[in-house]
Amino acid sequence: MSFKALISILSVVGAIQVATAATTHKIACPDGKHTASNAVCCPLFAVVDDLQESLFDGGECGEETHESLRLTFHDAIGFSPALARQHKFGGGGADGSIMMFDTIETAFHANGGIDDIVNVQKPFAAKHNLTAGDFIQLAGAVGFSNCAGAPRLEYLHGRPPAVAPSPDLLVPEPFDSVTKILARFADAGFSPDEVVALLASHSVAAADHVDPTIPGTPFDSTASSFDSQVFVEVLLRGTLFPGTAGNQGESKSALKGEIRLQSDNDVARDPRTACEWQSFVGNQAKLQSAFRAAMSKLAILGHNRRDLVDCSEVIPIPPPANSRAHIPAGLSRRDIEQSCHQVPFPVLPVDAGPATSVAPV
Repeated sequence: MSFKALISILSVVGAIQVATAATTHKIACPDGKHTASNAVCCPLFAVVDDLQESLFDGGECGEETHESLRLTFHDAIGFSPALARQHKFGGGGADGSIMMFDTIETAFHANGGIDDIVNVQKPFAAKHNLTAGDFIQLAGAVGFSNCAGAPRLEYLHGRPPAVAPSPDLLVPEPFDSVTKILARFADAGFSPDEVVALLASHSVAAADHVDPTIPGTPFDSTASSFDSQVFVEVLLRGTLFPGTAGNQGESKSALKGEIRLQSDNDVARDPRTACEWQSFVGNQAKLQSAFRAAMSKLAILGHNRRDLVDCSEVIPIPPPANSRAHIPAGLSRRDIEQSCHQVPFPVLPVDAGPATSVAPV
C-alpha cells in the first residue's frame, strides 16, 4: 500500500470518528421530542415554541419579527471600548440592559418607539426565567427564522444580567453622516463591509417613527423576505416622500409607500461603502453569509464566546428564498444611481405592469 493511500484511509477513518463523536455527544431532552448538544439548551425548545405561537403570530415574518430584530441591534450596539479607555462605563453590549433599564434606555432619542417591543417581550423573558440579554438575542433569531431567504442565525446562551444601563449616544441615528456611522461601528469592532452587511436587516424592516404619519412603512417592496431588494431600491433615484416631507433622517424614495433612511441612501453612495453595497445585489449566498457572520459578532458584544454555550440548534430553519432581485415595475435600469464604478451593475429583470406601490406592514 502506498503512503498516499494510507494517508487517505486514515483521513477517512478520522472523519468517521469525528462524525461519530459529534453524534454521540447529542443528548435526549426531557421533552422526548428533541436532542441537544448541551443540556442547558433543552428548555429553550419550549421557549421557541411559545415565541412562535404567542409573539410571532404562528411563525410570521411580520411586525413583531421586524421589531425583535431591531431590538437585538439597539441592545448590543451599546458598547464602547473608547469610553472604557477613558475610564468611563462603555456599556455591556448584548446584555439586555435596554430591557432591564427600560425606563432609561427607551427614552434615548435613537431608541424611539422601541419601548413597544420591550414591553411585549419583557413578560416572556420573566415567564421563561431567561436573562434579558439571552432573551433578546433568542427572540431576534427565532423571529428572523420566519423570513423567507434568511440564514439560520447563531444563538449562544449564558449572558449574565446587565449591571448598568448603556450610555446614551451609542446607537447610530439615520441622520448621522457616513463618517460618524462608520466611526461608531469601528469603536464597537466592525469594519465598513460589516456595517453594510448589518444593514441587510432593513430587507425585513419598516419605520414607525421617522415619519409618524405613516407607521409601518417598509424599506423595500419585499418586507417579508430576506433578499437583496433593499440594496436595489435604495440605489433608485429618489423622487418622492411616502408621507410628509422634511422629516429628519429621511431621503426621497423611488416607490410610493416605501421609506428611505438618509443613512441608507448615503452609505449606498459613499465611496467607502458603495461597492460593498452593490455586491449584495442579486447575490443571495453572500447576503446570507455576510449577515449571519456580522450578526454572530453583534450578538456577543461585551461577552467572551468561550463563556457561552452554543444552542443554535434551537433556532428553526428558515424557509427558502422566494424572491429575486429585480427593478420594480414603472422604473428601468436608467433609474439606478450607480455609485460603484469599478464593477458593472448586475443585469436585473424589470417587472411589468403598473408602477409598484408598497403596502404598509
